[in-house]
Amino acid sequence: MPKAKKSAEAWQYETAVRKIETILSDLESGEMPLAEIFEQFEQAAAELKRCDRFLREKQQQAQLLIETLADDDSAAAD
Repeated sequence: MPKAKKSAEAWQYETAVRKIETILSDLESGEMPLAEIFEQFEQAAAELKRCDRFLREKQQQAQLLIETLADDDSAAAD
């Protein structure tokens, strides 16, 4: 199995949110060197993009299920 697929399967939304929250807390503390601030910010931005993509995919899946249920209800009424 390709490594990229494994890492995608291991990724979890909740874990990513906690990581982002930790990074934000660290950034707000003002205790980091500037270079690390940029590195952490970059990691948080990447995780946010991944979370956004995940949520959009799940929203599309939910919408599809809703449409399928509505279509089933319409067919049953006929």
